[in-house]
Amino acid sequence: MPNDEVRDPPGKQQYHNLKHPPTQAEQDRLDVTHQKIRILLDNKLLLCPVQNPKRVLDVGTGTGIWAIEYVDDCEEPWTFQEKFDVVHARYLAAAIEDWPRLMAQAFQFTKPGGYAEFQDYDLVYYSEDGTLGEDRTDEGIRGILVPISKWITTLLQASRDFKRDPCPGPKLEGWMRDAGFADVQASRYKIPIGPWPKDKHLKTVGAWNLVQIEEGLEAFTLRLFTQLLGWSTEEVQVLLADVRKNLRDPKIHAQFDL
Repeated sequence: MPNDEVRDPPGKQQYHNLKHPPTQAEQDRLDVTHQKIRILLDNKLLLCPVQNPKRVLDVGTGTGIWAIEYVDDCEEPWTFQEKFDVVHARYLAAAIEDWPRLMAQAFQFTKPGGYAEFQDYDLVYYSEDGTLGEDRTDEGIRGILVPISKWITTLLQASRDFKRDPCPGPKLEGWMRDAGFADVQASRYKIPIGPWPKDKHLKTVGAWNLVQIEEGLEAFTLRLFTQLLGWSTEEVQVLLADVRKNLRDPKIHAQFDL
């Protein structure tokens, strides 16, 4: 945990005790992800109605573009000396082993009358027009998954096997209630993959989303597929070449949820 006495002036971010500092490529991808979510939420940084918070804790902030403080391992015991007006967390899909424990710590360190806001994904890809179904393939043959469906299905199962939930979004409300939070509200946002939507706002969100997925594709995949599933690097690269084609196919209307 970082020292919660360390503070930075407005407009500057500070990092403390990072066990695994992100690469420059990953920093760039996380900044793109931040921009995507900000556009999706109509330029809101928070959805909760907090007014002039004095102490804000951001959990899993990535590069620090949102952050007031950085937590390097949020599943370790929190040792802050004071509670926070706002505890904020997002992008923790496939990163947390014990979500109820994390929620309990967030509740413990949220001031009475304060807010905790969790924004996270359900990373199951789906379409609403059948373009991602099992009956659609590059060759038009029924019964064989398109590469992007095979990839995301395998990736999510590997993450579950690694005891990291890749789809925490729909469960956040229940976890927060179980931890003791009151007046819990939940919202669902569809995030398209690519600029295929007709709606201008969603088209912009989808374009940003496509960029961050493509930039992180190898990082998302290589470790789990090679170390956990036993794929060779060559097998992974062949699959990812086909996944990239699917990602840019305007006929595939894939999306997932926040």
